[in-house]
Amino acid sequence: MTIQERAETAASLKATGACNCCQAVTKVFSDTVAVSEEDLKNLSSLFMAGMGCMEATCGALIGANIIAGLQVKGNGSPKIARELLSKFKEKCGATICKELKGSETGKVLCECPDCVRNAVLSLGEVLGEK
Repeated sequence: MTIQERAETAASLKATGACNCCQAVTKVFSDTVAVSEEDLKNLSSLFMAGMGCMEATCGALIGANIIAGLQVKGNGSPKIARELLSKFKEKCGATICKELKGSETGKVLCECPDCVRNAVLSLGEVLGEK
């Protein structure tokens, strides 16, 4: 599966309500890590709505970091996390859920399915996946 196909599948999983943002990202990479799809689903289950009901980091970005950590087995993690955050913020306009959703400003920067898509694409860019 190409990174673009993974991104579109993840966005669809979120848009249809099949997964939360974090779960959608981790699910489409389940074939690339040594963790079962069910364990990824459970691990990712609490990272929705901005990990604290829109007050913190976007779940899609958390999901991308989970997968990155598993794929690189912890090697270079701080650098990868910074790159992921930077690329995601460039695409979405923020990294905090309440800012992305415009809960205080009324201006939505990025809808959830797009955050999920952008998290997958950012992960692909950071890890050099096509």
